[in-house]
Amino acid sequence: MVKNILVFARKSMKLTILLGISILLIICAVVLFFKPIYSVSINGTQVGYSKDKSKLQSNINEYMENGDGEANLAFVQIDSLPEYKLCLLKRNIVTNDDEIFETVKQSGTKYYKYYAIKLGEEEKAYVSDFAQAEDVVNKLKEKESTNVDQITITEIYDVELKEFTEVDTIVANLYVKKVEVAKKPVSSGKVNTSFNISYNKVPLNISLIKPISGVITSRFASNSRIRSNLHTGIDIAAPKNTPIKAAAAGTVTFSGTKGSYGKLIVVSHGNGIETYYGHCNKLYATVGQQVAQGETIAAVGSTGNSTGNHLHLEIRVNGVAYNPQNYLY
Repeated sequence: MVKNILVFARKSMKLTILLGISILLIICAVVLFFKPIYSVSINGTQVGYSKDKSKLQSNINEYMENGDGEANLAFVQIDSLPEYKLCLLKRNIVTNDDEIFETVKQSGTKYYKYYAIKLGEEEKAYVSDFAQAEDVVNKLKEKESTNVDQITITEIYDVELKEFTEVDTIVANLYVKKVEVAKKPVSSGKVNTSFNISYNKVPLNISLIKPISGVITSRFASNSRIRSNLHTGIDIAAPKNTPIKAAAAGTVTFSGTKGSYGKLIVVSHGNGIETYYGHCNKLYATVGQQVAQGETIAAVGSTGNSTGNHLHLEIRVNGVAYNPQNYLY
């Protein structure tokens, strides 16, 4: 009995050794004749094999962000990115990472970034960067061009570049000479009739609420490089499309685009009191509409003469602008 057990054990050991040797031989054969490679496909169609998936995808990501270093290129949009599948293939399979990369590049859409100089709503000229656009505005101010308050700068992303114009040429084409007129005497007090603003606080006889919450980035009567006059309101920074609420109940008397205000809502509250909501991205209220206090009338944006998303808020009484911080914020 013991002898039979020993014989069986020896046979089992031999089988185990043979099995191990077989597995080892199979592994060696696989390593010798096959290698792990990534099969690459785009939109379900195989386009080749990659030996280094991480490097290939990194090159694609870099191209999407920066392109080939072309001037004014903002980014490259690629709708169909490669899909990778790990395979075990024969060692003689040829990889083609460079060809795959070129295929992906050819399917991309390039978007360029530049700036339009607008007079009202009409695009008059184009420059490659914001510094040049700002230089145009500053030079028109220095020359006291009468149309400065109608000049706006718009950031543009497009699949094609416009023809750029030199700054001095743009200034020469847009400049409108100021016509001197006799000035009327200015009455005593703090009312600046030149800019139609007042530093006084007058009773409004209505209750106001904040149209949005946010940080004040420009105060009443302040100066700025992008303004031709003193600031007739305050600017409250907020994310794009933040809902803007009516500060008080009233009737919408203007809803549209107006010069440097961009997209503007004006609400009349009676007794000559009006509130202005400028640089909006979207306008929800329409002319003639009765709005309740707290009702959403627009959304925060950066239209018109603006360098970032914010609400330009004005309070006017009989056409004179008063400091909103005397009543809000």
